Amino acid sequence: MRSTRATAAVERLKSRSGNPDYAMMRTSAGLFCLLLGPAADPASRLSALLELDDFVAFVNTFGPQIPRRMTKNDAAFEKQLVGKKPLA
Repeated sequence: MRSTRATAAVERLKSRSGNPDYAMMRTSAGLFCLLLGPAADPASRLSALLELDDFVAFVNTFGPQIPRRMTKNDAAFEKQLVGKKPLA
């Protein structure tokens, strides 16, 4: 089932936000919607009806984000990138 990606995205949102009330709805046309709470009430919708890829992208950017882990080597590499001049 293709909705596994959507379900995983909603589960990641729940763990990031600490709010277990997020849910998703899938229509018979294969469109997805993010809900706050288990009810399919239109007032609880947090997004429009979206295709799978758009829905996953929306849910991944929704809510609090976990800061990316930065290693010592990553920081040194980014520092080098800032000092480089672009090729003409």
